[in-house]
Amino acid sequence: MVAGLEQRDGGDDVTRVTYATHVEAPPGHVWRVVADPRRLPRWERRIDAVVDVPPDGLREGSTYTVVLSFLAVRARVRATVRTWEPPRRAVVELSGPVLRAVVTTTIEPEDEGSVLRHEVEYRFGRGSLGRLAARSLQLLGGAELALRYGTQAQKRDAEGAERAPRRRR
Repeated sequence: MVAGLEQRDGGDDVTRVTYATHVEAPPGHVWRVVADPRRLPRWERRIDAVVDVPPDGLREGSTYTVVLSFLAVRARVRATVRTWEPPRRAVVELSGPVLRAVVTTTIEPEDEGSVLRHEVEYRFGRGSLGRLAARSLQLLGGAELALRYGTQAQKRDAEGAERAPRRRR
């Protein structure tokens, strides 16, 4: 699949959104680009900041905080790395009063490049802030659009960095 989007209701108020795209870069390079959570605000406009990322990098059990904004709602969400298998797969769980989610990222070799795939299972909180966050996401185009834009931004970064000329020392 060169690029594709799927959304389905996972039951229990859980929504699952998947998007995949071909990247003209090898899996190891794509991994180095997408595995750094400090870059998330570049790719997703609803992420204001990522803080407390371990200075020595991520591994299973690592945690950091994602600061999200949904129109009038600003929330801090704890991210916990559940699976870390460079350069192929990561699973990160997000938990907070406004949002709970599991983000699975896979990178597979394909032809001269890679397939980058994200699957997001999410549920907004049941309180008034959760309802407001859910409504504002819908007003801004929905989770499908956010995932597609974010993944395409990662693709551009990975391909741009792969094509950039290397400087001699």
